[in-house]
Amino acid sequence: MTVSTPALDTVDLGDPGTFAENNLDEFWRTLRDTAPVYWNPPAGGRRGFWVLSRYDDIMATYRDDVNFTSERGNVLVTLLGGGDAGAGRMLAVTDGHRHHELRKILQRVLSPRVLSEVARAVRVNTRQLIREAVGTGVCDFAEQIAGRIPMTTISNLLGVPEEDRDHLLEQTKAALSTDDEDIDEVDSEMARNEILLYFMDLVELRRESPGDDVISMLLGSSIDGVPLSDEDVVLNCYSLIIGGDETSRLTMIDSIHTLAAQPEQWRRLKHGEVAIDTAVDEVLRWASPTMHFGRSAVHETELHGVRLRPGEIVTLWHSSGNRDERIFDRPGVFDLGRTPNKHLAFGYGPHFCVGSYLAKVEISELLMALRDFTTGFEQTDDALRIRSNFLTGFSTLSVRFRPDHSGLREDD
Repeated sequence: MTVSTPALDTVDLGDPGTFAENNLDEFWRTLRDTAPVYWNPPAGGRRGFWVLSRYDDIMATYRDDVNFTSERGNVLVTLLGGGDAGAGRMLAVTDGHRHHELRKILQRVLSPRVLSEVARAVRVNTRQLIREAVGTGVCDFAEQIAGRIPMTTISNLLGVPEEDRDHLLEQTKAALSTDDEDIDEVDSEMARNEILLYFMDLVELRRESPGDDVISMLLGSSIDGVPLSDEDVVLNCYSLIIGGDETSRLTMIDSIHTLAAQPEQWRRLKHGEVAIDTAVDEVLRWASPTMHFGRSAVHETELHGVRLRPGEIVTLWHSSGNRDERIFDRPGVFDLGRTPNKHLAFGYGPHFCVGSYLAKVEISELLMALRDFTTGFEQTDDALRIRSNFLTGFSTLSVRFRPDHSGLREDD
C-alpha cells in the first residue's frame, strides 16, 4: 500500500484514517523544527488539542503532575469524548496518592521475580510457534504468531480460560486497532464495553473461587485499608489486557516487517553482533506502537511561548519524540546496535508502563527464536495497516521463513 506525504495544514491527528493513509515523517520533522507546540484544530465534530512533538517537551510533561493530569483521560478517544469512566480507579487514569498505591499493588504482581515462571512459559510458547511456522514455510505472522504470544501470556496471568482468548483478542482489536474501515467509534465503544462485561463475570467467579492468578491477587488487595472493589479490579484488568496485548503484538509484527526489508540488520542479529536487549530497545523505538498519550492542563502554563490553559488537551507524541534528531543520532536509521536508546515506547515518569518487563521478555524471546530457527524470512504480500489515532502497526503480515536446520536440531 502506498502512503502519501500530506501538507501540514491538511493533517488531522484526531482522524484514524490519517495514520493509515499518510507518511507523517516530514510532518513530524516540520513540527519539531518550527511548531513544537502545535494546535490541531477542531475537525469532524472533535475538539481541538495541543500536540507536543519534541522528546524533551514530552519528557518534561510526563514528569509534571502539577500542571497536567491523566484523570480526564490519557488517549485521544477518551479525551475527545469528554473523559474516562475509569478515572480515579484505573491505574492509567489515576494520579496522586491512589495512583502510587495502586501502582505498588500492580508492580508487586507483575515484578520480574513473580514473572520468572511466566517468562519461561513465554520462551516455550514462542519457540514452539516459530518452529511450527518455519515447518509450514509461509504464515500470516500477525495472526498466527504475534496474535498468540502476548494474548496467551496476559491471559495466563489473569486466569482467562483458553476458550475465551480468541474472543478477547477480537474485542481488543475492535476496541483500538482495527483494520476495518466499517468499524466506527460506536463499534469500538461496544468492543470496550464487551471487554469490561467479560471481566465483570470473571471477577465474580474469582470472588467465589479464588486462584493464583492476578485477578485473585487484586481482589485480595487494599488501599489505605479499603479493599479494591469489583469495579476497581475490572477496570485494571481491562487496562492490563489492552496494554499487555497491543504493544507487544504490534511491535512483534513491525519487527518482522522491518527486518525482512533490512537484511544487514538481520545479519547482525543472526550472527550475534548485537545484544538481544539492545535490539529489543531499537525494535521498540522504531515501531513506537503507542503513538501518543495525553494529558489535560490543570493550571495555566507556558511552553515555547505558547500558553496552555486549564482544561485544554495536550497530546505527547512518541512517534515524533522517538525520531527527534536532538536526542537520537540518525533517528531515521534502524540500528539494532543503537546505544544509548532512551526511547519513549513505554512512556515516562509516574505512568511508565507497569508491564514493560513482560513486553521486553516477549519481544526478546521472539528475536532469539527467529535467530535460532531461521536463516531469514521475506514478506510475501502487502501488509494491511490498522486504522487508529492511538496505535500504529499492521494487522496482517504474510511471511515465508527459511529454516536453519542446525539451529532446529540443536534445540531438540
